[in-house]
Amino acid sequence: SSGINAEWPLRPGERAGRNTGIICTIGPASREIPILKSLVEAGMNIARMNFSHGTHEYHTQTIKNAREAAEVARPFGNKRPVAIALDTKGPEIRTGNLKGAGEGYKEVVLKAGNDIIVSTSKDDYANCSDSRLYVDYQNIVNIMEVGQLIYIDDGLLSLQVQEKIDSQSLRCRIMNGGALGSHKGVNLPDSSVDLPALSERDIGDLKFGVTQNIDMVFASFIRKAADVHSIKEVLGDVGKHIVIISKIENKEGINNIDEIIEASDGIMVARGDMGIEIPPEKVFLAQKMIIAKCNLAGKPVICATQMLESMTVNPRPTRAEASDVANAVLDGADCVMLSGETAKGAYPLEAVKMMNSICREAELAWYSSQYFFDIRRYGNTGLGTLDPNTSSNRLVSESTCIAAVDASFAMKCSCIIVLSTTGRTASIMSRYRPLAPMLVVTRNKVVAGQLHLWSGCFPLHYTLPKPEEMSWMEDVDRRVRFAVNAGSNMGCIVDGSKVVVVTGWKTGAGSTNTVRILTVDQKGEFINNQGQA
Repeated sequence: SSGINAEWPLRPGERAGRNTGIICTIGPASREIPILKSLVEAGMNIARMNFSHGTHEYHTQTIKNAREAAEVARPFGNKRPVAIALDTKGPEIRTGNLKGAGEGYKEVVLKAGNDIIVSTSKDDYANCSDSRLYVDYQNIVNIMEVGQLIYIDDGLLSLQVQEKIDSQSLRCRIMNGGALGSHKGVNLPDSSVDLPALSERDIGDLKFGVTQNIDMVFASFIRKAADVHSIKEVLGDVGKHIVIISKIENKEGINNIDEIIEASDGIMVARGDMGIEIPPEKVFLAQKMIIAKCNLAGKPVICATQMLESMTVNPRPTRAEASDVANAVLDGADCVMLSGETAKGAYPLEAVKMMNSICREAELAWYSSQYFFDIRRYGNTGLGTLDPNTSSNRLVSESTCIAAVDASFAMKCSCIIVLSTTGRTASIMSRYRPLAPMLVVTRNKVVAGQLHLWSGCFPLHYTLPKPEEMSWMEDVDRRVRFAVNAGSNMGCIVDGSKVVVVTGWKTGAGSTNTVRILTVDQKGEFINNQGQA
């Protein structure tokens, strides 16, 4: 059973919107305003800035362009916020620049069976070739043993250590050859790397991000909860609103996943480095395990890396890639991410459109009502299993959200309208995965952008202030009508649609306790009040 009722006002094939968020990495192929506007209208929700590349000046302009594009884009006929994510370089290891790269010399070919010198000398940083390669991890000579492997460029190239020449260089044998470009990632899965959680560069980037009013940080190579706390300390009070998404990319991160989930605002399954750090055949198990744990904890989870990789050079994905995206959605991912496809690819717009189409189709196969039943039964914060130490406000909000989702299934409602100050109510409700889209109205622009992380949330930034002479209930009614108008533009609200409305009993955070079911006519007016809980 698909769990989808064809008698709904919108038939399954005509469902408005998409519950899964799409994150796009912005780079040379996509950083100009016209293409960014097209990406937003095609389905991009979050713009990712990869701080492994580019200067602060470069990223300043890219962020400015993304925000300008969001101002003029009109997906589904509505103005919608686009969140800005800063992806840290993290404690990663990279190669240097190829000799002559500045003159357009982009790649050299490493031939299997040949020897190559791996060096940590600064003199070799800009002089990499097929016989000598700079690596920026100064302790590599000390931790590597003869016979161990060095993986480069997501494991496409591999070198085996043959000899320690001196304190700054290793002689290695090329085991798997291929084309090598500048500044490629290096993995040492056989060794215990002693890099700090945050480099000086990361600290500078995070402080820069605070000045740019970013919405979230994608923290690379998180290995334990203490790494997350270190990032929070750097962000400080000024950046305490910034959401921290921990990227799980190595064995230590997988082993400590429970404490990392608890310390983080969300998780990214970053499968590129993970597929080198652990056997490739185990990556899918790690993905499913991490997604399931996040679903139970109510934390958003992103699936990333090589999802539509072939669309970097081709206008259509492989069948395996399309299935990979769909299976990530069916596993329970809140968001899926595009990397090189949109940053440097030849078909960035086509990649987003394809991702959008695959997600929509996969969502139609999601058994929403059964999942709702299961998460209530087995989830550690569902009704009947709520921790008695949980605050009374949280208990009321959780119970109200469950009632709203239950009502949306029972009444076959077209959407759920949520009025929110901090976004907390919407994030709790997302955990129960209603089939009906959640139109979340908030006056906080930062909250609106961050809500893209949670499945099913369609954030609407409401900019009109409440006049002093207007009562609180009149202001509530005005915001609900704003959401109805947006839902009509999206196509999820039509004549006769039933909608669930979730509000508080007073202004401010922590007051959500009211569920109403309303019917909307063709003019967007409420026919009658079906009930209130």
